[in-house]
Amino acid sequence: MSAAVYVSNADSAEISVLRLDPDGRVRPVQTVPLPGTVMPLAVGRDARYLYASLRSDPYSVVCLEIDSGSGELAVQSIVPLPDNMAYLRFDRTGRYLLGASYTGSVISFNAVGADGLVDPAPIEVLATPPHAHSIITDPSGRFLFVAALGGDAILQFHFDPSTGRTRPNRPAFVATEPGAGPRHLAFHPDGRFVFVSNELDGTVGSFEFNCNTGHLIAVDTYSVLCAGDTDPWTSELRCTPDGRHLYVSERRSSTLAGFAVDPGTGGLSPLGHTPTETCPRGFAIDPSGRYLLAAGQQSNALAVHAIDPATGALDLLARHPVGRNPNWVEIIQLR
Repeated sequence: MSAAVYVSNADSAEISVLRLDPDGRVRPVQTVPLPGTVMPLAVGRDARYLYASLRSDPYSVVCLEIDSGSGELAVQSIVPLPDNMAYLRFDRTGRYLLGASYTGSVISFNAVGADGLVDPAPIEVLATPPHAHSIITDPSGRFLFVAALGGDAILQFHFDPSTGRTRPNRPAFVATEPGAGPRHLAFHPDGRFVFVSNELDGTVGSFEFNCNTGHLIAVDTYSVLCAGDTDPWTSELRCTPDGRHLYVSERRSSTLAGFAVDPGTGGLSPLGHTPTETCPRGFAIDPSGRYLLAAGQQSNALAVHAIDPATGALDLLARHPVGRNPNWVEIIQLR
């Protein structure tokens, strides 16, 4: 089956909609203009709606209805957000929109109705250590984690899916290496491990997740840098749906670092580096696990890489122009 690809383009204030066919071919479908600097995207409950954070004043979230057959988008609402959100994600029920503000050092929680509309009055807005950069819940939806880049910490919370409220876990955070700059978090598909991309020291960290207590236990850290690189600027990370491989984007070298994941320990074995679009801030892996699509902030293009399921190697299939300053990619299966 085909998939719909969504790319947010900050400087041209638009979302590019493309169709990814099973053979890896990509075709443009639609360009959706929005009234601001569009950056992080999040897919809502049952993939019926797409949500886009506008990071220019007034800070807000756009709800767009997804046509399940074509993947085309239609704007439904624009609702204020409490701050300039660098990251959006839903809890496991799809009833709460979670936001993390890098510039404001806060996280927020807004209820979302069955009609997809976001309640403009946040349930909670909580201060964090400097530069909150991502927020996710665990597979059960009972625990929540926040990467605070400027605090070199991953915050640990209990999360109540019946109210959308949190309380700090004990301990309230796990420290990363000083100066690491934890940015984005991702759960392994089986829920046993959590990975974090560390923007400032060019590493990826692996953690074991205790599903009973909600605690993260450090496994190890691994370099994502090419030989000789000394100026890291690491960004996105994603696992393949089968959990066998993990990829991390490095903007300064314009490469994707690949790793094989040990299913028993969560340890990572490096697979090498693949050149991709210039300054790959965001990328995504399609639901089939066959393709990785990376957006280049400085090339204004999207690269389509085929993933070898056995080795994890990436093969460049094609490049496609998108808008200016593409920075986030989401992919959903079409019905």
